[in-house]
Amino acid sequence: MNQDNKVLIILASLVVIGFIAFCCYQKSSIIPQNDYKNISYQIEGQVVKLNNGIAETEIVPDSASKNITRFFGNEVFVDFNNDNLKDVAFLLTQNNGGSGTFYYLVAAIKNADGYVGTNAILIGDRIAPQTTEFRDGEIIVNYADRKIDEPMTSQPSLGVSRYFKINEGLLVEVIK
Repeated sequence: MNQDNKVLIILASLVVIGFIAFCCYQKSSIIPQNDYKNISYQIEGQVVKLNNGIAETEIVPDSASKNITRFFGNEVFVDFNNDNLKDVAFLLTQNNGGSGTFYYLVAAIKNADGYVGTNAILIGDRIAPQTTEFRDGEIIVNYADRKIDEPMTSQPSLGVSRYFKINEGLLVEVIK
């Protein structure tokens, strides 16, 4: 084999290796960096990072008491910001060791790199969530709550609908 053929074989090998490396890079770069169950949301002024839909934070350092945030569901997938990417709004619950279960609405805005979590808005304590829907540009959360004069131990029986929208990346309530 002469010197010219060796150079051609080496160059061809480098091109093939480069092509394989490029394909591997492209394949790994199209896999989303995160999903909406593995990003941070702002709840009551605190950043809460979900990991597989759950976050546990100590209420007091070095204590057994934990504030547990969980993905509840009731997702609605819609393009909230008109960028042709499906965003999602859904409910989270938060328990801090007391008797309450606090429900929050959050949204995750999709971009080219994955999702960005919004602020959370408290829906209620010990409510009975029904549905989350999107209509006329608004996120609607339907749930059952207690009447104003009923104790927290009463079963929720009053139907409630609350309306929200995304405004410049923030979740805001629409008062009707």
